[in-house]
Amino acid sequence: MFGDFVRRSALLSAVLCLTCLPALGEQNPQDPWEGFNRAVFTFNDKADTYVLRPVAKGYKAVTPDPVEQGVGRMFANLGEIVSVGNSLLQGKFRQAGHDTGRFLINSTVGVLGFFDVASEFGLYKNEREDFGQTLGAWGVSSGPYLVLPFLGPSTLRDAPARLVDGYANPINTVDHVPTRNSIYGVDVVSGRAELLDAEKLISGDRYVFIRDVYLQRRAYLVNDGELDDDFDDYDDLDDY
Repeated sequence: MFGDFVRRSALLSAVLCLTCLPALGEQNPQDPWEGFNRAVFTFNDKADTYVLRPVAKGYKAVTPDPVEQGVGRMFANLGEIVSVGNSLLQGKFRQAGHDTGRFLINSTVGVLGFFDVASEFGLYKNEREDFGQTLGAWGVSSGPYLVLPFLGPSTLRDAPARLVDGYANPINTVDHVPTRNSIYGVDVVSGRAELLDAEKLISGDRYVFIRDVYLQRRAYLVNDGELDDDFDDYDDLDDY
């Protein structure tokens, strides 16, 4: 199970970008707990292989593409609420206003986000902001890489930050527990189904590949798209 790593299509772009680069070294100073992390990764991978991936494949097989995409957009629309809050905390008031407009339009005219009507008005989707990024913007370092049971890749900073985002998730306002859990279940399966094709791009050591994609992606998001100097030599990266 990839956890948040497999949740949204934004991460697909990270995978595509990194496949353009030379192989990343296996030794990573951000992963001092590699032995523990590999053990948890193996557990998660088995759970994904025997439970989540088959369910996601079944969901994808029986769900028409327009419906599958619409469901994904609905959950992404709910995520705008958390994103707006974190944008405000980071002082990104213009982005917060932009995303608020997207949420209001898509939640009404777009039928709860099933249709991305806001993009037709020029309000295109921004990268999602979360509390881990907010802490990073406030100067909190990511800390060591950490693989969480069931949830997947994270860091010492991002792991507790998920609790804040989870509390702010509007799905939590659903009082009926079975209904709320069902919605969360559909969200997880929908997110996993989106990356069934992307996982074919993983090569070499799966643990190293996923770790380095996650860390590079998080650094990219925290720095608002500004890449480290290590990438200056890869001019073709700007094409992706």
